[in-house]
Amino acid sequence: MENKKYIDDLAEIKNLMNKSSRFLSLSGLSGVLAGIYALIGAYLAYNIIYVTQNIGDDYTTIVLYELEMIQLFAIAFGVVILSILTGIILSWKKAKKNNEKMWDASSKRLLINFAIPLATGGFFILALIEKESFVFIAPLTLVFYGLACVNASKYTLGGIRYLGITLILIGLLSVWNLGFGLFFWALGFGVCHIIYGAWMHFKYDR
Repeated sequence: MENKKYIDDLAEIKNLMNKSSRFLSLSGLSGVLAGIYALIGAYLAYNIIYVTQNIGDDYTTIVLYELEMIQLFAIAFGVVILSILTGIILSWKKAKKNNEKMWDASSKRLLINFAIPLATGGFFILALIEKESFVFIAPLTLVFYGLACVNASKYTLGGIRYLGITLILIGLLSVWNLGFGLFFWALGFGVCHIIYGAWMHFKYDR
């Protein structure tokens, strides 16, 4: 009887430590919806990049004009904003349901550690865009986003780490298939987000 009480006390202490050091209100469902937004965005981008152009089967002969670039940036911006708003709203609802704070020391650490690799990659990609080196944008967005997930994973749900590693690998693989960058982007940000988001939802949210 005493051993059981001792084990229960240890489990409670561990739970309290996790709550104080990790942001556990991250919604898995927001990952699923972010993946759906990404797939819709990839479909719209596909119609702009590939369908309207007469290109070969290797997808390497692509010319983008100013109007098409503006449309692509608008799609990417819309996907990012929708994903962020969805993540904030659903995580806030989850925190409220569990009587937890949405904004505390653990969420601040999560945001900082997530933002550093992401901001670094963002500035790097902007420099490539300025130099009109578009071919590495898709791989780099996957790699830097994956690094951000891995870096922030110690401050939230453990599944984020595996999502990050998967995205890094997909990004590196796409470097050897540059003409198919959009397809790898859809696989990483779309399919992987849906899979990991669903797994996290059924494991942590239900």
